[in-house]
Amino acid sequence: MQFDLSAVETATLVFIGTLVFALLLTLFMMTASFAALVLVGIGRLAWIIAANILLGLVHGINHAWDRLVHHASTVELPGDFAGEFGDMAAEIMGQPAPSTGTYPRVVLRDS
Repeated sequence: MQFDLSAVETATLVFIGTLVFALLLTLFMMTASFAALVLVGIGRLAWIIAANILLGLVHGINHAWDRLVHHASTVELPGDFAGEFGDMAAEIMGQPAPSTGTYPRVVLRDS
């Protein structure tokens, strides 16, 4: 059975063509919006992973620093360093340090 398009009015063909075009446009918009959602989801996942890695790195550095400081505070140095440092501290503490406003000059001697 053959379908003869010459029997169909032009207005009907224009209407059907408009519906087909609208369907194609709708499918394109749905595909583009789905792709955008996927890309946003991937970007958010990548951001969360990067943020957690950096946060873990910062916590790891802080933990390592705390362990290092704790270990350094328990180490006893050989020799009579306490006597030498005690003499220097008495010499420094015996005279008033000129102030820079916030910190004493002794703290800023290297700057």
